[in-house]
Amino acid sequence: MKRFFILLIFFPVLAFAESMYSPTWGFFLDLPEGYEYIGGDARDRFSFAGPGDAMFDIAVYNGRYNTVEELVNDVSRRLSNKGEVDYFQYHGKQAAIFSLNFNELNGWAVSLALESLSNQPLWLLALAYGPSANKELELFHMSALDSLCPTQAERRYPGPIMEYSFPRGEKKRVSLALKGVSGTIYENDAEAAQVLIEREFIILQHFANSPNWKEAWTRYYRAIFRDSYDRISDAASMIVRNWGGPPSGGEQEKRAFAQRALDFVQEFNYERDLTGSDFLNLVSAIADGRGDCDSRAMLWAIILDKSQIPASMMISRQHSHAMGLADLPGSGARFESFGIQWLVAETTAKVGIGMIAQDFSDPSNWLGVIFE
Repeated sequence: MKRFFILLIFFPVLAFAESMYSPTWGFFLDLPEGYEYIGGDARDRFSFAGPGDAMFDIAVYNGRYNTVEELVNDVSRRLSNKGEVDYFQYHGKQAAIFSLNFNELNGWAVSLALESLSNQPLWLLALAYGPSANKELELFHMSALDSLCPTQAERRYPGPIMEYSFPRGEKKRVSLALKGVSGTIYENDAEAAQVLIEREFIILQHFANSPNWKEAWTRYYRAIFRDSYDRISDAASMIVRNWGGPPSGGEQEKRAFAQRALDFVQEFNYERDLTGSDFLNLVSAIADGRGDCDSRAMLWAIILDKSQIPASMMISRQHSHAMGLADLPGSGARFESFGIQWLVAETTAKVGIGMIAQDFSDPSNWLGVIFE
């Protein structure tokens, strides 16, 4: 039995990899660790070199093509590309995905509509490719393309690769882990969310012994957060509504709400799967009331985010553990990051918010994860 106590700790700021943003065109990109910017004009053209001779190129076309079909056909002609193409809708926008096979290189490409401030069609084209002989690059290509967010709205929505590969299917009403409460999810969301988790976990393993393992790890959790948020959005909102809606009072009411949400996830069945990522997708977690520390911590953070309470999580490789973080007042263990002294929340033991096990209190063993 671990000893828990209220402890005021100020953890140092720890650096983590960040997603990239184009102020000109409004898109975001969160490439896997190991990619470096190597060329382009940093406005309409960007080129990155990644692990194993992987390449990632972006081009923005403003008014040059009226349709995504025109763009794909012209690019394929100029590359002498032998790959096949398919068209789909990504979050209500025209999109295309096509395989790349040219000059002993292969990979994948995606084209997405961007938000245009004029009447001119605006398109983003991203190509992820590498030597044909290196089959291990396939997951890096998929992950890189999936990290594209054409607008701010997609920062909390599954990426284009997951949207294309795993159509979400029909909406269905399901009972949630909170007794008497139901929410709407899409029929394929649990499977899709778990596939993304396992894909990103395989990529994460490439950096287990890398000096940049912290950056790789934080990017892993950002990818899961981004993919999961919309999948459980209605379910999380229904739970918040059942508790009377987001707290409208003062800081103490917010803290009481966070404690109620913490009580909720602390009641989950403890479950681990050491044969894979050991992270249960949040769709299954919120519906079935089960999961390990990191899935609980992220779910708790999303419920708080739905209630206008800033929240995140911290992780420890040494302890194989994760905890929630919230920007709340009052006493308790705290983790300082980016100027915020986050209050810590233990999600797997029945303790109050701000309480942490004594043998978990060394700040050098923890890493903060900011989701955006």
